[in-house]
Amino acid sequence: MTTEFDVIVIGAGPAGEVCAGRLGDHGLSVAIVEGRLVGGECSFYGCMPSKALLRPEQALAEARRVPGAAEAARGELDVQAVLARRDEVVGNLDDAHELPWLEQHRVTLLRGHGKLAGERTVDVDGMTYTARRAVVVATGSEPAIPPIPGLADAHGWTNREGTTSRDIPERLLVLGGGVVGVELGQAWSTLGSRATIVEAAPRILAREEEFAATLVHEALVDRGVEVRAGSAATQVERNGDGVTLTLESGEQLTGDEILVGVGRRPWTGDLGLETVGLAPGRYLSADDRLRVAGHDWLFAVGDANGRVLLTHMGKYQGRIAADVILGEDARIDPLSDGALSPRVIFTEPQVAAVGHTLASAQEAGLEVRAVDYETSGTAGGSFYGRGAPGTSRLVVDEQRRVLVGATFCGAEISEWLHAATIAVVGEVPLERLWHAVAPFPTRSEIWLRLLETYGL
Repeated sequence: MTTEFDVIVIGAGPAGEVCAGRLGDHGLSVAIVEGRLVGGECSFYGCMPSKALLRPEQALAEARRVPGAAEAARGELDVQAVLARRDEVVGNLDDAHELPWLEQHRVTLLRGHGKLAGERTVDVDGMTYTARRAVVVATGSEPAIPPIPGLADAHGWTNREGTTSRDIPERLLVLGGGVVGVELGQAWSTLGSRATIVEAAPRILAREEEFAATLVHEALVDRGVEVRAGSAATQVERNGDGVTLTLESGEQLTGDEILVGVGRRPWTGDLGLETVGLAPGRYLSADDRLRVAGHDWLFAVGDANGRVLLTHMGKYQGRIAADVILGEDARIDPLSDGALSPRVIFTEPQVAAVGHTLASAQEAGLEVRAVDYETSGTAGGSFYGRGAPGTSRLVVDEQRRVLVGATFCGAEISEWLHAATIAVVGEVPLERLWHAVAPFPTRSEIWLRLLETYGL
């Protein structure tokens, strides 16, 4: 068996797969190491199953907004069919459907736990492999469990159980009002749980525009979800009746299950980092070429480097790392990195944002102006998202007259985001955007309305 490759990638999630596949397409010999499921967390326990759980209610809500269709959409969700479709999306937690892709891109799969064993050396369950050019760490992240007394012993759900469970708890406590908390809180609510979201910060979705957080909050409440923002948890206890969550105020909430969605931590604890002088269990600091400081042969992509924990950004980084290994002058664009990255929250209503919020732009010292318009306030809004609440916002750098941020909140708006990403990353002047004519009657005329509101 081959024990030497040009490149060895540790971790076969989206970031690792993209990197390995690109290198294989360019003729390098590449091995990818995976001890769990090829396809990674997003494919089996994150992005894909959560969207499968959320989509049926959104489709039903949209049908009920359309006269003629609304009369036909009077039934309730078929919960077992929703769960069956979720299982189909994740391949019933079998990664066999992922393997042909690796073969097509001439990537060798090494099954087992991979860890560094010195410079350009990787151990996979006792077998030693060497990399002639580079080793790429793409091990991803795992749920973080905050040090709340009793929480670890309560053995609550993380995103893994929260996306794959076949049991629907009658009462579900959700710890955390970020993306995982609001998406899974809403998803299980649509399937019959009485969900309560507990968030220590003053509001849910604290990193996004306040109007978007408010709209999602109101929608959750309208759907029967209780939202406790500004409520810190101080203790968790599992007993015969389920789970009891104690708040800072002394109030106690009870549920049949508790879901923890308060952040992630790097999956680097048992990676052999100490064999190359790096501290285990931490994010790997990588430069804009994805090289780990002090190790020109070692790269870190995706969640492992902590730059931005989003699947699409890990895939972007995987491509850049591959290009650097291939000898190209590639690097991360600063307008695409970190908190400015494009992001979508797939609740009903959805939130799609890229670049700055108004607050973050002001904190960055930019002279900006926000322009808002009703998301459904176009002719196209008569046919899609009809009457659904929502607001769209552009954040304009007044000195350079370019967009530095955009947020859309409303029904079925996730696909709008790429146009805004192009405008922000491309730093397209407002006067040029005016000539990007939106077809009538589509919802994309929101761009025309926003630019008119700005004064063009």
